[in-house]
Amino acid sequence: MSRVFAHEPDAPPGAELTERPVSRHPNLVTAAGLRKIDAELARLHAARTAAGDDAAGLAVIDRDLRYWRQRRASARVIEPPAEPSVVRFGINVRLHFQDGTERSLRIVGEDEADPADNLVSWTSPVATSLIGRLRGDTVELFGQKADIVDLRS
Repeated sequence: MSRVFAHEPDAPPGAELTERPVSRHPNLVTAAGLRKIDAELARLHAARTAAGDDAAGLAVIDRDLRYWRQRRASARVIEPPAEPSVVRFGINVRLHFQDGTERSLRIVGEDEADPADNLVSWTSPVATSLIGRLRGDTVELFGQKADIVDLRS
């Protein structure tokens, strides 16, 4: 019988909650990314204590705790070189576009990525276009050509 048609009144709320998907890629993180994971785990532990008897809330918190514990256990901190010569994980890349605009991006771990803050996942198409390139190389990003003008840790 399909689960859609099953009625289980004794099942706790949130019992059908699906697990958060875990990336198939290695869990590379910056030092800041590892601190964010630790902060999220601490926040979830506090939320679990505060949730009391809220079964639905506890189900969500427990699911998120499983995800973040797994991410913490698999985290590999990558320290960028002090003076990078090539684009790689953890590096800030300053780009000069053909229209005269400039943009800086930092290549970070998947859980750290925040495009609005110019943090791009190392597995993203943008990062994969940049990784391995040198200062002075030209790349095509966001539909235009851009020169890599600076690399910083």
